[in-house]
Amino acid sequence: MMSMGRAFRVTLFGSSHGPEVGATLEGVPAGTPLDLARVQQALDRRRPVGRRLATKRQEEDRLVIDSGLQEGCADGTVIRGHVANQDVRRGPYEQMRDTPRPGHADYPARVRYGATADLSGGGIFSGRMTVGLVFAGAVAAQMLEPQGIQVASFTRAIGSREGQVRDSMTLDEVREGSSRNEVGCPDAEAAQAMEADIEAARREGDSLGGIVETLATGLPVGLGEPFFDGLEGELAHALFAIPAVKAIEFGAGFRAARMRGSEHNDPFFYDGEKVRTRTNHSGGILGGLATGMPLVFRVAVKPTSSIAKSQETVDLSRHEGARLVVTGRHDPCIVPRSVVVVECVTAAVLLDLMMRGGFYP
Repeated sequence: MMSMGRAFRVTLFGSSHGPEVGATLEGVPAGTPLDLARVQQALDRRRPVGRRLATKRQEEDRLVIDSGLQEGCADGTVIRGHVANQDVRRGPYEQMRDTPRPGHADYPARVRYGATADLSGGGIFSGRMTVGLVFAGAVAAQMLEPQGIQVASFTRAIGSREGQVRDSMTLDEVREGSSRNEVGCPDAEAAQAMEADIEAARREGDSLGGIVETLATGLPVGLGEPFFDGLEGELAHALFAIPAVKAIEFGAGFRAARMRGSEHNDPFFYDGEKVRTRTNHSGGILGGLATGMPLVFRVAVKPTSSIAKSQETVDLSRHEGARLVVTGRHDPCIVPRSVVVVECVTAAVLLDLMMRGGFYP
C-alpha cells in the first residue's frame, strides 16, 4: 500500500503511463476551507512545462477533485484528487522491456512483480507519482498556516556548485529569491552557474544531482513522538519515498561527527518569555521532538538515471550482457523540480504529527 501518515493519511494511486496519477487524503476535518487555486500553483511548480532545462513531456496537470469537497470546504470524507496523464509515449519503454536501465527500479521491480508489470515510464516508481505528494502537501500547508507553521525548500547545490544562503534570510526571502530562476536557488549568481552546468551535462548526454534544503518555522515545542516516530524519523521515512532522494541530514548533519560536544551543543537562553538556542546545530530537533527553533534539513538528490550515454546492462530474455542508450524525454537534473516535492512532503508529515500529538485544533 502506497500510504503515509496516520491522522493525516495520504495514499497514492496511478502510474506514470496509466490514465491518471493522484492521491486520496484522509483526516481533513469537515469544514476546513481549501483554496484549490493555491494547490494548483504548487502543482505548476512541479511541472516541466516552461522550463528550458527540463523534460519535454507536456502535461497540463490540471487538478480534478473527485470527492471530499463541497463549496470550497472539506466535507469530512476522503478527498480524492487526480490529474490526467496525457502526453504518454510507451514505445521507447517497450524497446527496453528486457534491458533494465541502470539506476532505475526496472530490474528489482521485474523480479518482484513479474515480466507483465507495467514499468512504462517507471510505472509506480516514476517521479510522476510525486504529483499526489504535491497535492497532499499543498493541502497540508494551508492547514498549517493558521497554526503559524510555514515551510520553504530551495536548491542548495547542483553538482559541485553550491549556493550561499544567509542564515538571517526569512522564509519569504528564500521563496522570493528562489522564484527568480529556473533552478530554485536564492543565490542568483550561483543559480546562473548551476543552469550552465545543467545545460553542459545535457549536451554531453549526462545528468547532475544536487541538494535540496528545507526550513520550517513555527513548530510547537515538543512536536514529534519519541524513538520510532520522532520528527527526524517520520520526515526521513516520507522523504525517502521521493524518487531520487538518497540521503538526508538534519542541522549540522555529518559535520557533527567532526565536532566536539562543546561545539555541537546548542546553548539555551531566554528571548523574552521564549526559550531559544544560540546556535541550531541540532536542526531544531532533540530526542525526536521539536525545540521551537527552525527545522533545518537537507536531502541529497541523485543524478537523473536516464541518460543518453551508452551504459552496460543485461538482456533478461537472452541471459547475456548488453549495452543500452536510454531514449525518450528526461530531465538532465531533477533537483529543481524536486524542491516543491520536498516542501510538500514536509508539510504533510508536520500536519500528521500535529494531529497525532494534539497540537492541531
